[in-house]
Parts: sequence; structure tokens; C-alpha cells
Amino acid sequence: MPGAIYAEGLVKTFGDVRALDGVDLDVPEGTVLGLLGPNGAGKTTTVRVLTTLLQPDSGKAVVAGIDVLKHPNEVRRAIGLSGQFAAVDEYLTGRENLQMVGQLYQMSAKAAKVRAAELLERFNLGDAADRTAKTYSGGMRRRLDLAAALVVSPPVMFMDEPTTGLDPRNRQALWGIIQELVAGGTTLLLTTQYLEEADHLAHDICVVDHGKVIARGTSDQLKARTGGERVEVVVHERDRMATAREVLAGFGTGETTVEEHTRKLTVPVSGGAKLLAEVIRELDGRGIEIDDIGLRRPTLDDVFISLTGHAAQLADPENGDEAPAADAKGGRKARKEAAK
Repeated sequence: MPGAIYAEGLVKTFGDVRALDGVDLDVPEGTVLGLLGPNGAGKTTTVRVLTTLLQPDSGKAVVAGIDVLKHPNEVRRAIGLSGQFAAVDEYLTGRENLQMVGQLYQMSAKAAKVRAAELLERFNLGDAADRTAKTYSGGMRRRLDLAAALVVSPPVMFMDEPTTGLDPRNRQALWGIIQELVAGGTTLLLTTQYLEEADHLAHDICVVDHGKVIARGTSDQLKARTGGERVEVVVHERDRMATAREVLAGFGTGETTVEEHTRKLTVPVSGGAKLLAEVIRELDGRGIEIDDIGLRRPTLDDVFISLTGHAAQLADPENGDEAPAADAKGGRKARKEAAK
């Protein structure tokens, strides 16, 4: 039985650009799917199709048990959407923005007021609640937009790179809110460029590139495909690097790489912190002084270089220069049309 979010064979083109090239997704109810990919991979286009903001050229999509193409208005009533750019009315106050969203969803004025006050405090916007949104910083607008997406506690949420523009404290707070939502039964599709974010929040991850799903699995499974853990050592004296390499070879599960100019040696390993302690003891026993040593897990770029042959930060051909305005307009449109 399909999950709360289901897609089969989604195709979408923009001129010569094939933004989606047969995307398949299946997200079980009450779970988080991390849609991971570089800019231009098709993440935002996928979200726009699933939230009725774009019509696919072909394929099937079902959200909350509702056919996206046949019943788009019903889908809008069942979802929350937060895009990459804040879709707030800058001439209204933060409080008025949230109350307006509540009333668009046919909440009573009293209920909308109570919900707005609750969300303003939850997103640390209470002190700015009665200021117009045009006076907010970028991070504050981002938080207000996220709060607006949660006014009606929808059963299915879409968050397109939700932590863009947030500082570390607010990023952690948002992660906590997402975890609370999912614990309460909400299903979430989360797009991100950050493996750390997907690692922290997602039950499963789909990696997309050039409009195709090229890998699926948990965060640990994806990291394992890049070679797992690695020990990195920076040797103090350049003439001891050969000896250090011999030591690391005894612990590694693959070839040791050497960067002469930085005096850094890297070797893939398995065994975690316990093995790291053994490496340190062996280096010390051989009289090798080190400036730095650490156990490193693969980064986002490691994953993408392994899976796609390029790093994550690329230009975004699917959106172009007008992406911020288009995304904000789309978010407002989705909220207003949901009330129809």
C-alpha cells in the first residue's frame, strides 16, 4: 500500500532541461524522507509537483491518499509547505501573517489568534510579533514562514531546505519542532543539501541528481558507500610521514592517501573511537609527534563525489535568477488556494 507521499515516474522539463527524469518516491506515514541533492538536481521541482504548484509532464503522485493531478485543492488542504524563501506578507506584522493563514484555513478568529501567539513564542518571535515583517531579518522571516506552514498542523508537510538563513540555535530549535511533529504522526518530505540535517532528521534518504533518484537508504548506508570512517593524521615532522604511513597501513581497510604539503595522511578504517585510541598509542610508541588526529565520517561532498563524480554546490538550472520571487509567490498561492 502506498505511503503518505507517493510518486511514480515523475517527469518534468523546462525547455531543454529535464528537471525530473522518472522520479519514484514512497514515504510511509509518520516518517521523514530526506531528499538530498546538489542545486539543480530536481529537489525543488519534485516538491512543487507534489504540492500542486507544478504540473508534471507525466507520472503519478498521491499525497495523503489523494491524487495530486485529479484533486489538487483537496491535496492543498492536507499539506503544509515551507519553501526555500520566506512566503510572508512584508506589510503585515508577524502576528497578522499567522492569523491570516489560520483564517484562510477557516479557523475562527479566536483560534487563529491563539495559534499565532503559540507559534510566535515557539519560533522565538514573540518580541517582534507586532512589527511588520519587512523589518525582520532574513532569519526571522524564515522562521515566520515555517510557523505559517504549521498553523493548521497538517498531516503531511513539505519543507524545502528549511534551515536556509537560520543560525545554529534556531536550526537546532527547528530540528526539535520537526521531531515533535513526526512523533505526533506527521509525515515529512525534507529537501536539503546538508547530510548533517538529513542524518539528524530523516528515517530514509533519497539522493537525486540530474532529475533521477540515484541512491536510497539510511544515512549510515549512504556514508558506507563512500568508504565509511577515516582516520586523519597531521604529522609534525615531514620526514616522519613515511613511518606514520606504515603505522596507519596496519589499521586501515584500504589505501592510505598522503598530502605532502599539509603533512596529512588519511586511511579508511572500521572500529570507531576504540581504534583511534590504538592508532594514537602506536604512533606514540614509534616516536611520531602529531599536530592533529581525528576520526572523520564522510561529508556531504564525499557522498556526492562518490555517487555523482562532482561536489554538491552547483548552479541551479531549474530555477534561474528568479527563484526567490517564484518560490515566495508559490508558497503564498498554495496557502490561499488551500482555503478554497
